[in-house]
Amino acid sequence: MKKLSRRKIIKLSLISGMTGLFICNRGFAKGLTLIPTPSETEGPFYPVRDQKDKDADLTRIDGHTDVAQGQHIIITGKITDITGQAVTHAVLDLWQADANGRYRHPRDPNPIKLDENFQGWAIIKSDGNGLFRFKTVIPGAYPASSTWIRPPHIHFRISKQGYRTLTTQMYFPDEAYNETDLLLQNKSARERSAMVARKINLQGNLPIYEYNIILDFLHN
Repeated sequence: MKKLSRRKIIKLSLISGMTGLFICNRGFAKGLTLIPTPSETEGPFYPVRDQKDKDADLTRIDGHTDVAQGQHIIITGKITDITGQAVTHAVLDLWQADANGRYRHPRDPNPIKLDENFQGWAIIKSDGNGLFRFKTVIPGAYPASSTWIRPPHIHFRISKQGYRTLTTQMYFPDEAYNETDLLLQNKSARERSAMVARKINLQGNLPIYEYNIILDFLHN
C-alpha cells in the first residue's frame, strides 16, 4: 500500500471531522439526544387573583416588613431545547404552596393558616443564556385527599414562541412523600429523575437547588 502524503492525511481528517459534526447535528435535529421535560397536571390552585408583586423573590412581598416562614432556598437552572441550545427569554410562570402547605388560592381547602408574607406566585424570564434563578421557600406537604399527601413541589409553566408550552411540577430530593405520590409515581424512573431537582450548593445559609428544563419544538 502506498504511503499517504501528510497533506492527504490532513485532508481526510478534516473530511472525517466534518462528517462527524454533520451526523451529530442531524442527531440533535431529530431530537435523538435530549428528551423534553415530562409534563404534569396544572393542579387546581393556579392563582386566580392578580397581584402586583410577582418578582423572582417569593420570600418577600413589597410593602411587608416580615419575610416568609420556612427554609429559604434558591432555585436555579437552564432552559434548553431538544438540540441542546439555550432557550433565551422564555417566560416561567411558577406558583407553589407556602411552608405550611397552603396556597394563596381562595378554594384551597387546607385549614392551616396562610403565610401572609409569602408571595406564592412569580412570573420571570430566562436570560440571554437560557438561565433562570429565583428565591423561595421549600413548600410544605399537604393533604390532597384523606389517603394522599402531596410532597413538596413547585408548579411551572414555561412558554416561548416556537416551542410547546410546558406545564410541569418540580419535586425535591429525599422527600418521603415522593415515594407515595400518585402523580410522581405514575411516571417512569427516567421521568421521575428529570422532575426531581438536585441540591448542589450553599449560598451563605441558603441551599441551592438545580432544576434544568428541556422544551420541545412546536412543530414536533
